[in-house]
Amino acid sequence: MGKTEEARDILKALSLPSAQQNEMSALTLLALCGLKEKDSWKKAKSQSLTVTKGIMQFVAGHYGRNYAPNTRETFRRQVLHQFVQAGIAEHNPDNPSLPTNSPHAHYALTEPALSAIKAYGSKAWKRQSAMFLSTKGSLIAIYNKERAKRMVPVKLADGTKLKLSPGKHNEVQAVVIEQFAPRFAPGSIVLYLGDTSRKNLILDKKNLGDLGISLSDHDKLPDVVLFDPPRKWLFLVEAVTSHGPVTPKRVVELNSMFSKAAVGLIYVSAFPDFSEFHKHVGKIAWETEVWIAEFPDHMIHYNGDKFLGPR
Repeated sequence: MGKTEEARDILKALSLPSAQQNEMSALTLLALCGLKEKDSWKKAKSQSLTVTKGIMQFVAGHYGRNYAPNTRETFRRQVLHQFVQAGIAEHNPDNPSLPTNSPHAHYALTEPALSAIKAYGSKAWKRQSAMFLSTKGSLIAIYNKERAKRMVPVKLADGTKLKLSPGKHNEVQAVVIEQFAPRFAPGSIVLYLGDTSRKNLILDKKNLGDLGISLSDHDKLPDVVLFDPPRKWLFLVEAVTSHGPVTPKRVVELNSMFSKAAVGLIYVSAFPDFSEFHKHVGKIAWETEVWIAEFPDHMIHYNGDKFLGPR
């Protein structure tokens, strides 16, 4: 058998679903092992690779399979996710705090999987693969527990506790809920809260509908939407880390999205610190608000005829 067929045989023996025993999965395994066609399996090594410049580049250079750039998500969603779930690979082992959608996201073989894979073709293969399968459940539980430790906790005003995926962006969203809202929108209701790995963590369609807001699947909502019932104000908050303040273009988009809302709209760009705010200061739209988590009791108003009110 050639290397690709051998890799498929390994995936089958390690109990991967049939959908993950295809050519793409086999080539991904070979890339993670760093093995070329004529290399022995005992030379396999664990190396951290990104999807595009790591895995896809490896299989193109050494196996002649040139996948289209937009196939990156297929590798991630239909191969690597399952490798992680099966305990064969780890996600971001070199930097576990990376957010889900980071361009630096990477994958590497786990040590138990590597030990089994290196034995392929030898007398120890049957024993090593059986040992991996016997410990796989506990291995996955350990990795899931470690990931849970890195989740970003957030507590809503009603006491509900949620956990957001790791990352700076979600950390800013958490402080918007826990620190911005009590100060500037006391008693407000969270109508929408996104997450880097789960788009609609909170989506209150009923209350949005009652306010005359009808959303399509293509609408790009702000990161946090808060409704202040007494004042009938809707706070549209963008959590800003590397990008995403409320720009003039974004104001036009949001105005269109919420054009039928029977409420006043307030646009807020939320930053983790003054340094991040300084990077975006020239892009922020006039007549919007800026809140910096580093100075939670204060707000910066970008001109206009009133402070903290609908446009």
